[in-house]
Amino acid sequence: MVSGFVLFMMLIIEYINVQTRGKWSNPFKQSKWLQLVVAVFLGITPGCAGTFTVVTLFTHDIMNFSALLGGTIATFGDEAFVMISMIPFTTVKLSIVITIVALAVGLIFNLFSKNNPHKYNLKHFETHNDECCTTQTTIITITHQLQKFTFARAMLISVLVLIVFSQFASFGKTPYGGNKESLLSPESLIFITLGAVSMFIILTVPEHFLMKHLWEHVLKKHFFRLFLWTLGALVTIAILTQYFSFNEWAKLNNFYILFLALLIGIIPISGPHILFITMFMNGIIPFSFLLANSIVQEGHAGIPLLAEDKMSFIKIKAIKIVIGFITGLAGIYFSF
Repeated sequence: MVSGFVLFMMLIIEYINVQTRGKWSNPFKQSKWLQLVVAVFLGITPGCAGTFTVVTLFTHDIMNFSALLGGTIATFGDEAFVMISMIPFTTVKLSIVITIVALAVGLIFNLFSKNNPHKYNLKHFETHNDECCTTQTTIITITHQLQKFTFARAMLISVLVLIVFSQFASFGKTPYGGNKESLLSPESLIFITLGAVSMFIILTVPEHFLMKHLWEHVLKKHFFRLFLWTLGALVTIAILTQYFSFNEWAKLNNFYILFLALLIGIIPISGPHILFITMFMNGIIPFSFLLANSIVQEGHAGIPLLAEDKMSFIKIKAIKIVIGFITGLAGIYFSF
């Protein structure tokens, strides 16, 4: 269910981003306060597209450093999809807290920072000004797409059907001794709804959108990597807790775990941070350590920033490490 939920969310976010043609940025140059609010909103949006947008707007001198800082603090990267599916209530709590932190830090830096000009030509999320990826859906459109079945479209439809049917097959089972899962449970209804929306997208989008955005971008670049990281994290934690006294060791060595959370947070990709989501789910680390790791990391958006503006990347990471370290220490002291 987790992998299916992640895939559905990634397909839908990609679809929305392309259909709106990425036109999020035009009004923001006039107000650095508006830049910050919009950057944090984009950052908190699940996935990397929102933060890629923030990085792109920063390198085009449309957003300032404070907005970049706020946006990269607020984001979870692709890990957001995993968190929504595995710990939805904690995700809401973490989103609220991290949004407050991002706005507060951004406001402080806004008081002292100025807009600095950049001369880059950066574009890391795929959008188009023409009509090649947009479509008006009709019965004729769907019929036309069904008549032109390609391997990629057939594969995506097959994957979605298998995911949804596997969820139906799990109804009434209690693999972990919990309550029986009902077809009418909120989780199941949301899962089925997202599956239906994803199926609609796959059936109706043009071939270019299907190949360029869903197949090559979502499935090959993001979902498969995220799936492997999730599986690896779950297996690693299961082995550590099964054969070693890892829980006790981690609780007795909070500082080491905190430093590890900050260190891995430096890595500018999505995936490794799933380890801390899994550790939190297993009660190994407190909420504050998960928050610290989330503050320091920014998913794949760190890669284009590092490539185009190394000094800004170093500054962003240094500031976020300090904030994350203070957060982790506060969590140890106040036990949260």
